[in-house]
Amino acid sequence: MNFAEKSRIHVDLAGSVHTNLSVAELIEHAHRNGEGRMAANGALVAYTGKYSGRTPKDKRIVRDKSINDHIWWDGNASMEKDEFDELVKRANRSLPDKSVYIVDTFAGADPEHRIAVRFVVENAYHALFIRQLLIRPTEDELHEFKPDWMVVDLSRESYPRVENGDRRDAVISLNFAEKTVIIMGTSYAGEMKKSVFTIMNCILPLKKIMSMHCSANIADPDRMLIGDDEHGWDSKGVFNIEGGCYAKCINLSEEGEPQIWSAIRFGSVLENVILDSNRVPNYDDGRLTENTRCAYPIDYIPGAVEPSMGGHPENIIFLTCDAFGVLPPVSRLSPEEAMFHFLNGYTAKVAGTEAGVSEPQATFSTCFGSPFMALRPKVYAELLREKIAKHGSKVWLVNTGWSGGGVGVGSRVKLSWTRSMIKAILDGGFDEADFTPEDKFGLHIPSTCEGVPSEVLNPRSTWADKDAYDAKAAELKAMFDENFKKYTD
Repeated sequence: MNFAEKSRIHVDLAGSVHTNLSVAELIEHAHRNGEGRMAANGALVAYTGKYSGRTPKDKRIVRDKSINDHIWWDGNASMEKDEFDELVKRANRSLPDKSVYIVDTFAGADPEHRIAVRFVVENAYHALFIRQLLIRPTEDELHEFKPDWMVVDLSRESYPRVENGDRRDAVISLNFAEKTVIIMGTSYAGEMKKSVFTIMNCILPLKKIMSMHCSANIADPDRMLIGDDEHGWDSKGVFNIEGGCYAKCINLSEEGEPQIWSAIRFGSVLENVILDSNRVPNYDDGRLTENTRCAYPIDYIPGAVEPSMGGHPENIIFLTCDAFGVLPPVSRLSPEEAMFHFLNGYTAKVAGTEAGVSEPQATFSTCFGSPFMALRPKVYAELLREKIAKHGSKVWLVNTGWSGGGVGVGSRVKLSWTRSMIKAILDGGFDEADFTPEDKFGLHIPSTCEGVPSEVLNPRSTWADKDAYDAKAAELKAMFDENFKKYTD
């Protein structure tokens, strides 16, 4: 049976196929299959094995004349149709021998722009993950469900090959012509989520809808959550692409993140979190990976907006983590500066976060989401510029990195200060503030912020050696300018 109109993947409904099971049923199957354990807080804990995060080198978009002219091939690896045909054959050969789970979902909280996505997966825990993370259809919608896209996740089906001298065994292939995604060789469930985001990052902008790798809130006194990671911005406002949250868990505490802490309960999926002898999660233990995660439905967060939609944003905040201690902790951006920082998408890696990183390294991720940007960067930048101009949105850069020097010399910007600055942005606390331009990046720095020492706001003033600051700031600005040359057309 074909699940998507143009898909060539076949699943025999007479076989061992479990369709749209409940949360309790999926947890029961995961335990029975040996896929996970129950934590003391009720969450299902699963371990992803070799891949504890995305494997971007294995992500491919299938070349097809209907989409070739739109895809940003400098930022996306390609796959020829004959190789995708081999993946289809492998999937069709292996599926009859597998027990699989079908999960029907929507991506896009706005019914006008959503897509129907059917998942065929071989792990019950993956079925639970995607059921909780995307938008769950009602019973009536399930009865009439007709998928636009199909995602086949065969995590135990390796795809061995040699590419550029490297032995590879995982693949994430997106075929826009056949509206089919095939995933093999990796048990990291986040590949399913990000495949859907890549799809939406292609089709929404072609409809003149801005797609964004961001969180979104309604800035009333309760800060009601629209979504935590992926959104569209159309003529009516902002809408969530997902129906759940995928939170980082490393060093999670009830005091620091009470909402996330409380959301980790029955129905949630914890990935790669170590349990103690009493099955209590140890969120400080990163021996398997620093990328420990939890997936849960958005309604596990009190006061989340349902449906997950809001108006046009009054404030847009770019987040960065500057390990060089150069950028101010908060600054206001002009429209031109907004394009400069949006296209660069700067952050920095620090020692210990990635193999081979022994000192801070500047990292540029186009549009703050390069791995998921299917189209040319110019498309997203122009859409954002048009939206900002039309709706008068203010744009800010918030740096959660280092102050008083880089890693090893300075200290991390305090979380309480960052929260005070975010509050000032959202509550209009900077409306009457004086702003001073700094001379390297042209960023406009507020003179005061309630709850933050004034000397912290200007990064140069926090360095004991001003000449050292000037040299490092000039070095970082040169990196920005060199990277930005890619976008000057």
